[in-house]
Amino acid sequence: MTQLTNKQVNKGLVIVLTVLCYGAVRAPALAQGPAQTKAKTQYQVSTLPDLGGTSSGGNSINDQSWVAGYSRMLDRNRHAILWRNSLLLDLGTLGGLNSSVPWNVKNTAGIIVGISQTATPEPLGESWSSAFFYSTPNNVGYINLGFVWQNNQMRGLHPFPGGNNSFTTGANNLGQAVGWAETGFHDPTCCCQSEPGHQVLQFLPAVWDIGSGDQIHDLPLISGDSSGAATAINDNGQIVGISGICDQAVGRHTAKHAVLWENGTATDIYPNAPAPWWNTPTAINQHGDVVGFAGDPSDVDGNILHAFIWTKDNGIKLLKPLRGRVPEHIDSEAYGINEAGQVVGVSCAANQADCRAVIWNHGVYPTDLNDFKGSYSSFLALAKDINNKGEITGRGVDANTGALIAYLAVPATGQ
Repeated sequence: MTQLTNKQVNKGLVIVLTVLCYGAVRAPALAQGPAQTKAKTQYQVSTLPDLGGTSSGGNSINDQSWVAGYSRMLDRNRHAILWRNSLLLDLGTLGGLNSSVPWNVKNTAGIIVGISQTATPEPLGESWSSAFFYSTPNNVGYINLGFVWQNNQMRGLHPFPGGNNSFTTGANNLGQAVGWAETGFHDPTCCCQSEPGHQVLQFLPAVWDIGSGDQIHDLPLISGDSSGAATAINDNGQIVGISGICDQAVGRHTAKHAVLWENGTATDIYPNAPAPWWNTPTAINQHGDVVGFAGDPSDVDGNILHAFIWTKDNGIKLLKPLRGRVPEHIDSEAYGINEAGQVVGVSCAANQADCRAVIWNHGVYPTDLNDFKGSYSSFLALAKDINNKGEITGRGVDANTGALIAYLAVPATGQ
């Protein structure tokens, strides 16, 4: 779940909110100085094909180089997209007008997960978390379900009894998908009752057993909390997400606690977070290292965030924004990680006046990917995921049209 600008929509619960790792080199990596963190890899960058509209984004890339995300059509509606060998495959919807793959899914078992509108009107008038990932005017008014796509078919994942909506973020190679889903409980901590489309029902972190009837299970919240969401899962069954109050169902106070679930236990991995909002893990690797972003005490709206990495050995380390920029960058957000300890995300000036796709290579200071894109003319505005080949996907701005485009950045041979 996340905020209302283009960049914030990617915070996806983010939570919106839209996502970690060092291995054997993790401890010395964080100790490296700025001179040692400059990326030397050059990238061959290409624009991924779209459905004809003015906005596309790559949000997930696995080790088979499958890129998943969304593309807008000429009528402004969005569809979930899978790019295999850079060829576009429209995944369709669950009967509604819109769908998307907002988070980094990661598995190599041929499973894609995301969110989709259905054709069923939303009985409580909720906008739900999914509305932030679609384009107006058709982004509200219908029930949304998390989906699983496999064997060229999409099916919906249902919420808890009494609930209407669900949201799916990731799936591992063991047949488990995670996200969040509504219950039938009318939660008084939901905000804001005077606003159209406000959240009404409680939602809980959810795990679905894919292939076993898609059975749903909830995950425990931090003591005293009422709602939460799961954002990513690895092949060890470790899950990350958030715990807090119902609030907007798009992050904020729902992300009071950044959580790691392991063996059925919820652990607050950032217990001394400076602010009680937007503390959102976005990705976890097979080592169990976690990346994400945390809120700033001065900004409840989430326009200023601070990227972090958490490891079992070292706890929380903040990942800084770009230095020496004009205007000054004050916001950083981490969305993806690979097993080599490379973290990707975004660095922004105040009010998102200047946002750039970045990579943290084993250090706390990032590198602007635009400095290593070779002859590629378009601007790389956001990096959402990185695989173990070092391939990166995200969203850019077309140099000729200004349209938002999905890109694939592949490390140049010989680097």
